[in-house]
Amino acid sequence: VGLAPSAHGANRTGRIFTGDRSGDVLFAALWRAGLASQPESVARDDGLRLWGCRVTGAVRCAPPDNRPAPDERDRCRPFLVRELALCPRARVLLALGAVGWDAVLRALGAPRPWPRFGHGALAPFAGRWLLGSYHPSPQNVSTGRLTAATLDEVLERARELREAAVPGDRARRARARPEE
Repeated sequence: VGLAPSAHGANRTGRIFTGDRSGDVLFAALWRAGLASQPESVARDDGLRLWGCRVTGAVRCAPPDNRPAPDERDRCRPFLVRELALCPRARVLLALGAVGWDAVLRALGAPRPWPRFGHGALAPFAGRWLLGSYHPSPQNVSTGRLTAATLDEVLERARELREAAVPGDRARRARARPEE
């Protein structure tokens, strides 16, 4: 779950993280992790396929200065709620940035106080894991705050968590018990 479609990427191409520099970083990492059919996403019809993952945003329009206003965030929340409902078997939700982190917690109705966002931050909630990563924005990449290696590490952690029991997830633990 990222921030929003970019003005010159997803707004133009119709697919989030497509045709922009954040998407270049994200899709290359998804490809290295074996979750994408190719390392780039340039257009909706470029042949890209994702396996075992879905990419979406907290809001649906490119916000001014990449900061959605509270009313925009609130108006877009039902869309994220529906997208998460379409993925009931999703075990790990990866939040790209603090806006994505907060959007997931709001969409899932998490009680406060919320766990703090950070790169590699991890929180169990509603039978799922919420994992944080810095957003793959040019600002984070050019300053070295996010590197290919640190993004790869978070995606590897997500793959590991996919099979890990979430605290409070009794149904999954029951399925994991051997038959007696």
